Amino acid sequence: MTRFVLKRLVSAIVVMFFVSMITFIVLKAIPGNPAELVLGTEASPQQLALLEESMGLNEPLLVQYLNWIGGLFTGNWGQSYVFGEDVLTLIVQRLPVTFSITIFSMVISIAISLILGILSALHPHGIIDSISRTIVQIASSVPAFWSGMILLIVFASMLNLFPVSGYVSIDRGFLYFINSITLPSICMAIGECGILIRQFRSSMLSALNQDYMIASKVKGLPYWMRVVKYALRSALITPITVIGNQFAKLFGGTVIVENIFALPGIGRLLLTSVERRDIQLLQGIVIFICFMVVLVNFITEVVVMMVNPMIRLGLEGERE
Repeated sequence: MTRFVLKRLVSAIVVMFFVSMITFIVLKAIPGNPAELVLGTEASPQQLALLEESMGLNEPLLVQYLNWIGGLFTGNWGQSYVFGEDVLTLIVQRLPVTFSITIFSMVISIAISLILGILSALHPHGIIDSISRTIVQIASSVPAFWSGMILLIVFASMLNLFPVSGYVSIDRGFLYFINSITLPSICMAIGECGILIRQFRSSMLSALNQDYMIASKVKGLPYWMRVVKYALRSALITPITVIGNQFAKLFGGTVIVENIFALPGIGRLLLTSVERRDIQLLQGIVIFICFMVVLVNFITEVVVMMVNPMIRLGLEGERE
């Protein structure tokens, strides 16, 4: 167990190192002078030179990279050229919005996918299975911007059940908070259902055809006990990895949804940094999203290893 965790931890650190290096090099290659962005095009060459020196832009690229990496570890992520605030502060301020819609969308998609996937596997080629297949086809082919616009037109504009835009903090009331994130969360959950329903169904079908299901039937166990105690527990192991990967993908892919629903999250901040060419802010957001993706994948692998007894036995056998 310890050896497995350490190996995955070292792998995550290596990935973060290469991501940070590539991110720094690529963003530095973008044409434009950050000092000119701050002072404007009418600034004199002397003013630009002084600001470049104060920002460390005259240093060699290796020195700039090491200073940036050192600042990441000490909490000094630099200052946004556009907002004039610390990059880390801007990210932390918008983190609750992105986390809220990401987690809520995963809860919605897992609940729907688990129910439909299991019922489809228990009754293959039935009515529920046909409905599930239809939902999978629709959810897999509908882009987020289109489903978001349809949700806004129907549920916000026509039925007036949800707000058109904006985010309400949970401090102002739980119901207002849920009401403000429901539509964007459903919009994100639609695409995930197309993947998770198929995954739950195939995992459940595979578990139902295992030898231990036949053995439990021979022993005379009730049908519901065979399904819940044996098939369902086995079927949930594989989707854990998919759920972790999908959560990481959702966290880094909220740009479209946050802009459609005018949510002040990290995705919208990322788009603003790209439009305004705020390199310092863009670097911080990219490295933060990459860190979250690596962290979620690391946690997912550890959870799968703990849940799946076959992996544990394999690790113990290698250790012996």
